[in-house]
Amino acid sequence: MKMNFLLGISLYICLIVGCYASGEDIALDAKATLLHRIDSLNLLIYTCLLTLTVLTIWVFKHRRVSWLHETGLAVIYGLIVGAIIRYGASTNQVTYIDAMPAADSTYNLSVPPDMLRFHFPNKMETSAEGITVPNKTYAYSFRGEIVNVAQNEIDLKATFDPEIFFNIILPPIIFHAGYCLKRKYFFRNLGAILTFAMVGTALSALVIGSLMYGCVQLMPKSLAASFTFLDTLYFGALISPTDPLTVLAIFSQLKVDVNLYAMIFGESVLNDAVALVLSGAIQNYEKRYSNDGGFEITAFLGAIGDFIGIFSLSLLIGALMGCFTALMTKFTHVRDWPLLESALFVLMSYAAFLIAEVCELTGVVAVLFCGICQAHYTYNNLSADSRNRTKQLFELLNFLAENFIFTYIGVSMFTFPKHHFDPWFIIAGFITSTLGRAVNIYPLSFLLNLGRKPPIPMNFQHMLFFSGLRGAMSFALAIRNTVSEARQAMLTTTSLIVIATVVLQGGAATHALAYLRIPTGQGQNDENEALPYRDVRSLYQATDTGGPETPRSEGGEKARLARLWGAVDSKLLKPLLTHARPPLTDTLPAFFRPIARVLTTTRQYTQGENNLHRTDSDSDLCIDEPQPVPASIDPQLSYNVRNGFGNV
Repeated sequence: MKMNFLLGISLYICLIVGCYASGEDIALDAKATLLHRIDSLNLLIYTCLLTLTVLTIWVFKHRRVSWLHETGLAVIYGLIVGAIIRYGASTNQVTYIDAMPAADSTYNLSVPPDMLRFHFPNKMETSAEGITVPNKTYAYSFRGEIVNVAQNEIDLKATFDPEIFFNIILPPIIFHAGYCLKRKYFFRNLGAILTFAMVGTALSALVIGSLMYGCVQLMPKSLAASFTFLDTLYFGALISPTDPLTVLAIFSQLKVDVNLYAMIFGESVLNDAVALVLSGAIQNYEKRYSNDGGFEITAFLGAIGDFIGIFSLSLLIGALMGCFTALMTKFTHVRDWPLLESALFVLMSYAAFLIAEVCELTGVVAVLFCGICQAHYTYNNLSADSRNRTKQLFELLNFLAENFIFTYIGVSMFTFPKHHFDPWFIIAGFITSTLGRAVNIYPLSFLLNLGRKPPIPMNFQHMLFFSGLRGAMSFALAIRNTVSEARQAMLTTTSLIVIATVVLQGGAATHALAYLRIPTGQGQNDENEALPYRDVRSLYQATDTGGPETPRSEGGEKARLARLWGAVDSKLLKPLLTHARPPLTDTLPAFFRPIARVLTTTRQYTQGENNLHRTDSDSDLCIDEPQPVPASIDPQLSYNVRNGFGNV
């Protein structure tokens, strides 16, 4: 009888504890279900915004509306929905409890801990039935400094982790820029592009940083005390990169001069990478800075070394990954399964970004040059299905990612909790960013024109200045760190500059072209449309045995380095990494013949030269010498061939 009584008591206690645990599990399941619904609602909001943007774009294209681009639409829709989320009725408030660090804590609170373990020491929980159960410990990860405690669940979920932008959204945008680069005209204007993108971006960052530091010192002491010169210099670095997506779309529609298009697009591709590396170099200088109030030459030289080293190594990783992918697609039969081939291409390209980030380098630079190498080498080894699939896939990802970022910029103006609106800092940011863009363009154009033939005309310079829209990279750099008041003010100012330039400057691009009298309907932005004329040019070179020789252009005289690279590329790199002709057995010295035979495929021996020209994606990578044209050829066609145009 006693044993049965004890057994009954034990079963009763187990039943009470089980019911208590079951009730707690039900409550936790309900909490998880609510969070899942809010996450789904958040994603649904952005999906609906992108859908609305796509439909509006179709209406605008159908009605031939050119005063507002899709990125401007995305920003405007984001602002509207962000205002609704921020000021609309919301009943799901975030629950919170105040916690203080222990008095004997030795942790350095200037840098918040990565994780907080929340528990009640020396306290047990007692159920309503008087049963004592052990307390639990919960872990909370670091999100950032709290500004508005009364934030609701929708506000909280509508803001993403900044690392999502760098690790997921930015890579396809940057890769697409390299993979779809118009390499023919890019390399024709390589000197100007490098000058604007590298020297100009650094100069612009220095000018903006210096002017902003002077402006901050004139502002109220509460704001001036939170800024150092390195902070304003960091602001100059993050606001210097351009994103003229709107302008370039209009250029493509109106067929603006290809050299102007190439300079604006090429600068925007490279200055994103330069700005990211430059901002990292500024942060590295700050780590080495002893804060004694003076300039430290050792830390400065170290920062320059970091800039050069990180940029170069990141470029090398991207190029090596592109070349390794080309070798894999050349010496394997993965092209027989186009789906696997496309998957391998995408994964290897993304791996270039991740490898650079793991090595504490810059993944943006790596994935950019990986895209260039993939287009120049790997593309020629892919099957026809994989070529179309990869081009269309990255074009789609780029479109969705770009519009998502601009939509998020609009939404975050109302939902992101760490904005700091200071009107004087915002006004100074607009003015100094404009001056920094002017310093980037006009003095450097003057220096380039001293040796450039033909020079950059003044109306082109004005259009280069006008095309300095800010976009995804500036916002991603600004939102990455918003702990201090200074960084919060930078984020707010950067967001407003991006919105203003995308909506206002992007909408006025057509009027700017007309006002500056820049001719339209002359450019040819698609290299592939010129492919048939490349065969004609090769025919002229092979069959022309007499007649007057066309004088060399000034561009040809300046392209010695490009011609040298073209010779190495066509005789060594392309035969090694692709199925291009001539094979290595014909171009390498005799003592390399055994290695050359191993690295040459049967396809390189058997395929015809003319077939190769039709499938090569970028046979005009480097500047070609103008070829003499037979007199029997139509004069207009002769002009097109000499000047590299595919169509009249």
